[in-house]
Amino acid sequence: MLKNKMVKDTYCILNGHLISIYEPGVAFNNRAFRYGDSLFESIRLCNNKLMFLKDHIARLKLGMTVLRMNLPAEFSSENIQELIIQLLKHNTHAPNARIRLTVFRNEGGYYTPETNDISFLIESEELPTIYELNQKGLWTDIYADIKKPINKLSGIKSGNGLLYVMAGLARQSMKLDECFLINENGSICESISSNIFVVKNGTIYTAPLTEGCVAGVMRKQIMSIATQSRILTFESPLTVNTLMNGDEVFLTNCIRGIQWVGQFKQQFYTNKMAQLFTDKLNQLTQ
Repeated sequence: MLKNKMVKDTYCILNGHLISIYEPGVAFNNRAFRYGDSLFESIRLCNNKLMFLKDHIARLKLGMTVLRMNLPAEFSSENIQELIIQLLKHNTHAPNARIRLTVFRNEGGYYTPETNDISFLIESEELPTIYELNQKGLWTDIYADIKKPINKLSGIKSGNGLLYVMAGLARQSMKLDECFLINENGSICESISSNIFVVKNGTIYTAPLTEGCVAGVMRKQIMSIATQSRILTFESPLTVNTLMNGDEVFLTNCIRGIQWVGQFKQQFYTNKMAQLFTDKLNQLTQ
């Protein structure tokens, strides 16, 4: 006779309330589901430390302003941190985890909203380690079927991710590890989930935000670490030639930290600078 096994429940936080992920909490006419009318942040817990939370909340608030969402008075870094800690405790997701904070406009209306009030959802997922550089370099190429437009929506983390979905499907079909995206000017602006850095003769180059890339929180940290380490950094448009002439190419996002690129087209790279920045990042987790 089979015994019933106890299934560990997993929780999320909806508008400040702890609920089971199996408990229906989002309406079928949710605007994030219907129109992608939402923003999100992916936040990293390393060694029980929430990394760069204030920068995440600042970017989220900026995006909410762009989308004309009402900002609740209690929506502060301190309050969000308390809720995240509560969730991690109930889910026993520690010492390393991924946290997703999603903000969406409340239901009502079709394309034109009936309200600008918002709801928010916090989810967590356990991760095995702190920042760890990939052992094998990524094999990459360009996704050029759809160009990323440059406008005031380009830099925010929107729930409308169809461009990245299509690039991900292309990556699968080409059997690549990652794809680089092209903006409306024909420059390389970012990858599917990361900002791009190119190293040449010890100097770092990355696309400016005016090129349409997401305003990455990890991008900001890497540029700050480079300044502190007296590594020269330039923001300039990236082209195929920029990457082909580089000594190193690495990608940055807040969950993985840094991933080094091993090959782009016929060009191969090393990872000395990527390892240096990974070590510097892990010092911040202490």
